[in-house]
Amino acid sequence: MSEAKKIDVNSLYSVLLREVENDSVQELDPELYASISDYVGKLKSEGYDGIENKIKNKLVEMITQITTLLLKTRIEKVIEQKDLDFTNLLDAEKFILESQQDIRERKEMILSATLNGRTKVLESVSKKHKTKPITVRFLQDFDQFVGADFTKYGPFKTEDIATIPNENAQALIAKNISIKLHLED
Repeated sequence: MSEAKKIDVNSLYSVLLREVENDSVQELDPELYASISDYVGKLKSEGYDGIENKIKNKLVEMITQITTLLLKTRIEKVIEQKDLDFTNLLDAEKFILESQQDIRERKEMILSATLNGRTKVLESVSKKHKTKPITVRFLQDFDQFVGADFTKYGPFKTEDIATIPNENAQALIAKNISIKLHLED
């Protein structure tokens, strides 16, 4: 990975302005988000007092707003297209948009199965969704239960981590008994 280029609020504003003034997604430095992250990280780690601290905080706030608007603008441009065109997108933006493609494919699959009388496909999707394994961390003790896959789980103590069926995980998350963990691949 190449070294991130220096960034400042003026150069970031110029990037945003160019993006907003064009209908298509603009080509950007592939390391833009890393550069912003480095810059903001350094700013936040600097210890100032008084007026210098207020200036630093305002600068971080401006960079946050510009970066948020830039990312939102770029993602919305692609989402508005009929076919997702990943040209000129940065890797982090592609990561976000991959889920949009999944949504479109799933919607088409359900619609096709419904309109073509393929009930077994719908039943299979439903079962897979209910029993898909989700990793959670328990926020409180919880008794043993039978999961959506008819397997016994638990009992669990506070801070235990477990992989349980999606249907059960969602119910426990909704009741603030557990939280979903996102494990890195």
